[in-house]
Amino acid sequence: MRKLPLLLLALLLCACTHAQVKEYTVKVVREYPHRTDAYTQGLFFHDGTLYETTGQYGESTIRTVDLATGEPTAEKRLNKKYFGEGSVILDNILYVLTWTNKVAFRYDPATLTYQSTVSYPREGWGLTTDGKQLIASDGSATLYFLDKDMKVQRRQPVTLNGRPVRNLNEMEWIDGKIWANLYTTDSIVIINPDNGKVEGLIDCKGLLPAKLRTAETDVLNGIAIDSVGHIYLTGKNWPRMYMIELVKK
Repeated sequence: MRKLPLLLLALLLCACTHAQVKEYTVKVVREYPHRTDAYTQGLFFHDGTLYETTGQYGESTIRTVDLATGEPTAEKRLNKKYFGEGSVILDNILYVLTWTNKVAFRYDPATLTYQSTVSYPREGWGLTTDGKQLIASDGSATLYFLDKDMKVQRRQPVTLNGRPVRNLNEMEWIDGKIWANLYTTDSIVIINPDNGKVEGLIDCKGLLPAKLRTAETDVLNGIAIDSVGHIYLTGKNWPRMYMIELVKK
């Protein structure tokens, strides 16, 4: 599986001391149950419905989720040869990336009915939208701005104090910025989409208490914002999802 260089987080924290980057921790406002069989890859709200895509070969799904119970209200399994990744809805089409299969899928968001397959010649990691275009990550330090046919319109390097920030994973568009998980860390970066500069670093260490972790618990991954601005975080195989607020360090 994808691995993050061990020194990346230390470099990010060091860079923050030299750059105009806001630093935050998180405060839990409310917690919700989350299925521990959900290897969360994509997470977002659309028209009041919570959507989640999950990964792993033979276990990847697209689902709508009841926030109060954590249980799927509808679910579609991907063929076992596909590893599901990031997802988002744009213009009433549900887009779902795959990790290494070099294709993406389109679905009807109301019924999760398959519509079409789109060529996607890179690894699929995170996916979000600004409401006009798709924005994707591939584990590198580059964001890809895509049209509705998933053709690249612009590539934007992501940097912190001039250094590339790699392993950008699940993403969410929040207040004109891109929030992105840094794979295998407890950190989220806040990115200016116009220039790729990291403007904020969110330390989520300890969000999921040690007492709730098991051998199957994996990393922080999953950012969603609802229609009234509440922000939610979860992780791969986590037993909880959290509504959070940012706290300035």
